[in-house]
Amino acid sequence: MFDMMKMMGKMKEVQARMKEAQDNLVKLYAHGESGGGMVKATVNGKKQLIKLDIDPSLLKAEDKTILQDLVIAAVNKAAEEADNLAKEEMKKSTEGLLPNIPGLDLSSMLG
Repeated sequence: MFDMMKMMGKMKEVQARMKEAQDNLVKLYAHGESGGGMVKATVNGKKQLIKLDIDPSLLKAEDKTILQDLVIAAVNKAAEEADNLAKEEMKKSTEGLLPNIPGLDLSSMLG
C-alpha cells in the first residue's frame, strides 16, 4: 500500500537537497573558448559570466565584428557546459530519493 507520510518525508528531503544543490551552483565553473583559444569565457553553474579573457591581438577596431562573434561563441559554450554540470549536480543531490520515473526532469527547478 502507498505510504503517503513516507512519501511526504521524502519530498521534504528532496526539496532540502535541491535547495542545497542550487546554492552550490555558484561554486561550479564551466569554461568555453573560441577562435582557437583567443577568447575564453568562464561561467558559474547559474550561467553567470564571471571571467572573460580576450587575446590582445583581437583588440583592433577592424576586428570588432570578429571579436563579438568569438565572445558570443565562447560564452555560449561555457553556458552549455554549465547547464550540463548543473544537471549532473542536481542528479547527484537527489539520487536515491525519488523513483526513476521516465520523463521526470527536475532540471527546470534549477535557479
